[in-house]
Amino acid sequence: MVEWVDADTMGGEPDGFERLWTPHRMAYVKNASVRPDNEGGTSCPLCKTPEDNDRDHLIVHRGDTCYVVLNLYPYNPGHLMVCPYRHIGWYTDVTDAERAEMAALTQTGMRVLQALTGTEGFNIGMNQGRTGGAGIHEHLHQHVVPRWVGDSNFLPVIGHTKALPELLDDTWQRVSEAWPS
Repeated sequence: MVEWVDADTMGGEPDGFERLWTPHRMAYVKNASVRPDNEGGTSCPLCKTPEDNDRDHLIVHRGDTCYVVLNLYPYNPGHLMVCPYRHIGWYTDVTDAERAEMAALTQTGMRVLQALTGTEGFNIGMNQGRTGGAGIHEHLHQHVVPRWVGDSNFLPVIGHTKALPELLDDTWQRVSEAWPS
């Protein structure tokens, strides 16, 4: 059930904004950074090695210092993340080569998605640190989210459901095949 909270009832100063509380997201936020590995320890889900199978790990392109992967929990079909191979958490820690390749891969990702899907816009950005909203704050990643008019609707809020019109594996196939060599 969606509940609207009035700032007056919580002791805050009214600021003109309605608040939509989504506490179900906290389970993802709290647990996204810690993934069990095969030996009972934890590992970073964004640390990729050359031995990792691209299809199994949703990697659509590998560059010299960075790679491009489909988001396992996409906001929209084709939601990409551009990640450095190095396990760093802050944009201020990237090298010049990593920064340049992240920018180039972001541009290429946009071009690929526009050609494949006719996307009408993008949300591009990085959430830095746990407090900044990064689900996996230990490993830097830039989101490239394709957007279309009308792609937001009531389903996620009311029905706790995100309608994705294409299977993740089908998206991987199309994007990885369309990525220029």
